[in-house]
Amino acid sequence: MTRNTKITSIRPAGFNDRGEDHQVVTVTGGAGSYRREPCRNCPWRLDAVGEFPAEAFKHSAGTAYDMAQASFACHESGAEKPAICAGFLLRGADHNLLVRLKRMRGECHDVHDGGHELHENYREMAIANGVDPEDPVLAACRD
Repeated sequence: MTRNTKITSIRPAGFNDRGEDHQVVTVTGGAGSYRREPCRNCPWRLDAVGEFPAEAFKHSAGTAYDMAQASFACHESGAEKPAICAGFLLRGADHNLLVRLKRMRGECHDVHDGGHELHENYREMAIANGVDPEDPVLAACRD
């Protein structure tokens, strides 16, 4: 792991559509890096629905709450070298305090969609991936 990076929790997230087991890892610290473009199976991409189980989106919904201080990380970057997800920066981070502060410092402005269609917001992405629209975890998500 990079200096100052610490795993603070690991939560099982169940199985995706292909029977692959997943978990949500919460990491603090790190170098503050971010992805510039959504990766191949970024959950924010419309063509990547079903890559991750609904439970993973329930665990991560808090990143889309107003004034959230945790960010939605890129799964490809992993816990070793955590980086904020490009899709999140483009569609889910406008109300996230951590990201708002980064943008005020001139960070995270060079992110683009890479020509991929993305979900409009966290709620839409979570519902597309199996979270019940009435699930209370989505109630506080900012669109």
